[in-house]
Amino acid sequence: MKNDIPTNIEGAILDLKDKKDAVILAHYYQEAEIQDLADFVGDSLALAQAAAEVDREVIAFCGVHFMAETAKILNPKSTVVVPDLEAGCSLADGCKPEKFKAFIASHPGSKVVSYINTTAEIKALSDLICTSSNAVKMIEHLEGEKIIFAPDRHLGRWVSKKANRTDMILWPGACIVHEQFSAKGLATLKIRNPGARVLSHPECDDSVLAQSDFIASTTGIIREAVDCDEEVLIIATEDGVFHQIEKELRVKGKRKKILQAPGMDETCSCNQCPYMRLNNLEKLYLCLRDLSPEVTVQEELRLQALRPIELMLELSK
Repeated sequence: MKNDIPTNIEGAILDLKDKKDAVILAHYYQEAEIQDLADFVGDSLALAQAAAEVDREVIAFCGVHFMAETAKILNPKSTVVVPDLEAGCSLADGCKPEKFKAFIASHPGSKVVSYINTTAEIKALSDLICTSSNAVKMIEHLEGEKIIFAPDRHLGRWVSKKANRTDMILWPGACIVHEQFSAKGLATLKIRNPGARVLSHPECDDSVLAQSDFIASTTGIIREAVDCDEEVLIIATEDGVFHQIEKELRVKGKRKKILQAPGMDETCSCNQCPYMRLNNLEKLYLCLRDLSPEVTVQEELRLQALRPIELMLELSK
């Protein structure tokens, strides 16, 4: 067997989970097989909340690197492992600490609100962390303050409108998945599917959000897709959410037609996050077996990053 991968890999993963006293946390953007094996599946906010409550020796985090870092920051006594250490994020990669320090220095007196899609170093430079689920609430908490928002400019622009804070200073980052959705292609798809409900993530470009009927985090999109009356849905986010939508529709005895919003490049599967999709069952098995790759955070940095994360979690209750 290649890398000693067992034939019944799902069963082997569950056996290792028990043997290692492990919990498997997975983001909605993971492949369906990982979602079905996970103890908890959620968006960034829900996963942070779950990580804070975990009482296990091992956390196997099926997502991207910054998510595993957040789990380690919140739960330092647990060993945190990931299927693939190369599973990064364009938002985190595009916001480097030294450049961000200079950006903050160029706007003195500002409170820094950082999206959770950042490294521990960026979180440590922040006053408050947010997710797409609670970003508006976090900004409203800082009423009257001058605000730097990083790193997603699309999310920042949407939040500024929702919170009536058009003076926010935005770092010029973007998600490579959500930015690629085509406004022109979406308009054409809507014409071909009259009456379809368009559900979009706020990391999408404003030209896509302007054509959307509902804008929310991945959890919000899943909930709306299941509960709304429309039977045809066009969804502008990573298509890993389709699995959870279809599972919940089956439980409720519903059937709907789910369409992916088109991308600018029709020749690729650009709607799938290339980082999230580095994880698979084989790598999950190996990381549980070997407790590697392990994600660690230096203690001084962990404590600095913990403060704004804990504030977010407290304000999100």
